[in-house]
Amino acid sequence: MYALIEFMGKQYKTEKGAVLKVDKIDAEPGAVIDIDKVLLVSGDGVPVRVGSPYLNGAKVSATVESHSKDDKIIVFKYKPKKDYRRKQGHRQQYSVIKIDDISA
Repeated sequence: MYALIEFMGKQYKTEKGAVLKVDKIDAEPGAVIDIDKVLLVSGDGVPVRVGSPYLNGAKVSATVESHSKDDKIIVFKYKPKKDYRRKQGHRQQYSVIKIDDISA
């Protein structure tokens, strides 16, 4: 069984036992979160159910595994022949969550 969910403004395809890398959430590792913005549910003999925009009564439970930072990216701006150069680095913070259950 799989579900399409909307979480923090982004959409993810989830299955039971899947591990997702999402934007950092404000929860301790080991905390259980419930996601009720389910867009679609299908699989395991269940016909495809599509919400408009969300399915009523559908829910996805997940556990926060850890928090970390992504690799550093370099943002470099310059204008040729004008002596303008700006270098800036950025590391995006993210959380790793594991999908425990999908209830339709």
